[in-house]
Amino acid sequence: MLKIDGACLEGGGQIVRSAVALSAVTGIPVEIFRIRENRKKAGLGHQHCAAVRAVACACRGRMEGNEPGSRRLVFIPGDVRETECVADVGTAGSIPLVIQAWLPVALMKGGEIEITGGTEVPGSPTIDYLENVLVPALGTAGTGVVIRVIRRGYYPAGGGIVRVRVNPAEPARLSIEKDVSCGIRSCSSGLPPHVAERQATRAHLLLSRALRIDIPVEIQRSEGVVKGSSCTAWCGSKGASSLGRPGFPAEKVGEEAATGLINEINSQGEVDAYLSDQLLLYLARYGGSYTASGFTLHARTMCWLLSLFGFEIQVREGREVVFSA
Repeated sequence: MLKIDGACLEGGGQIVRSAVALSAVTGIPVEIFRIRENRKKAGLGHQHCAAVRAVACACRGRMEGNEPGSRRLVFIPGDVRETECVADVGTAGSIPLVIQAWLPVALMKGGEIEITGGTEVPGSPTIDYLENVLVPALGTAGTGVVIRVIRRGYYPAGGGIVRVRVNPAEPARLSIEKDVSCGIRSCSSGLPPHVAERQATRAHLLLSRALRIDIPVEIQRSEGVVKGSSCTAWCGSKGASSLGRPGFPAEKVGEEAATGLINEINSQGEVDAYLSDQLLLYLARYGGSYTASGFTLHARTMCWLLSLFGFEIQVREGREVVFSA
């Protein structure tokens, strides 16, 4: 059994989610200890437990210690097969982070999952980033991934529902496409219609000026008791997002998403800083290469974790960072 120090390097939930995903795809049982030891609230959170359950469903895995607050987790994978899974985070915990753990496993044999939780929450990519940045970056593997948002869920209430269908994919070397698509998606729930429109208008104005192209805009509004808003902008394998919060004008939400994307576009590399570590598991399994503006702590953590499973990522630092396998 492979023993993994959950407090190493970044020391967060990324280690747990990625370790159980790697365990499932390699068949190597793992014991993760000192989970999130240096965090303000150490141990597993509800979102981490939901991610572990989702991976276990996809591979008929067995778990020990998968409960909130636990600082030790044992995961013993079974056979990966096509499955239909249901995962309820139980809080406004991130649905996209649960999908990130489940997706590499589901791509092996295909499957479906329905997850309840938060679609756009602090400290996590939005569901729109996942759909429009991460999935397309997977190339041919990503073409069989269909994400459907049934209901938006925002912090602190949660209550969002997302269904994902995945067709099995033959591994294909990662290569970032040069022909890029750009877009803005502005969303709101339980708020007046003008909120999402103001977010979108400001983001569109700034991005159109900076990129000198007319970027498509999509506005999604829904009624309900859950109140919240978000704006996600992307161009190729770079994206940025912003969440609405009390006292923060809608125009500022759109501006934050737009300026975040503009900064990423003006930086070196083919992918943004967040995508650089999210792709590493797929790079290790499929091969290929891509570039990023820097070697982040999350990326360093993933390279360390992958090496424990026998995957070696080549990293060349210079004006930009080249990741290859």
